[in-house]
Amino acid sequence: MHKPRGRSKVLQEERVTTSEEIAEKTLNSLKRLGDQRFAVSPFSQYFDDWLINVKQVLSEFESSPTVKVNEVFVKERQRLLTALEQKFAELRKEEATLNKAVGELADNNHLLVETDVDYAAKTREIGSKRNVEIQNLTLKVQNLEAELERVKGMKTSFFGFTKKAKAQKQATTLRDLESAKAKLESVVQAFKADQEKLHDEYEKKKQVIIERVQQLEKEVEKLETDNSLTVRHDACDAFVRAIADLLKRQPSTSS
Repeated sequence: MHKPRGRSKVLQEERVTTSEEIAEKTLNSLKRLGDQRFAVSPFSQYFDDWLINVKQVLSEFESSPTVKVNEVFVKERQRLLTALEQKFAELRKEEATLNKAVGELADNNHLLVETDVDYAAKTREIGSKRNVEIQNLTLKVQNLEAELERVKGMKTSFFGFTKKAKAQKQATTLRDLESAKAKLESVVQAFKADQEKLHDEYEKKKQVIIERVQQLEKEVEKLETDNSLTVRHDACDAFVRAIADLLKRQPSTSS
């Protein structure tokens, strides 16, 4: 009967992950992170967690007992991380500026509404004031026209309302009528001029606001584009190349 073998010989030797396997796992993780798309803006809210994941993947690779990390790789890895962090900082600033544009856009849209309301109020104010003045002058003209017709129809006599008195009365009434008509025409023209001036000022002010709104809308549209996608993809590609270069200088390992 055979004697049982010793425990050290019975236990199977634990399998060691090869450098090729850890490299493949690392490269796949980096490619996945490089292609990762963030859900919604502001996209900078995802930067920190994404960077932590990248650093964790690199740390797991470097801590593997089958990987021999050298100084060249460490320096390149740190350079790439520093450049990535700096680029993220720039993107955060750009996003912050765009977020300010969102607030300014809302303010300008509100100002656009206020401008319309203000113009409508001033138009009503001018119209109300002019309408009263025009109505009064129109009534005066109508009364003078009626008075002129009445004077023209008055009979004259040698001892009563003479022809001379009638002529003078008619001339005076006609003069008053022409004056009232001139005043009415002047008020109407002034009203038109005030309306045109108010409208021109309104259009100019509104156009400036509209142009600013259009400019801000173009800027705000950029918020919907994740500019970090290319940055992150390129960074992960650079890490992949650095790892590939490191592995080229190392002998392959077997299980």
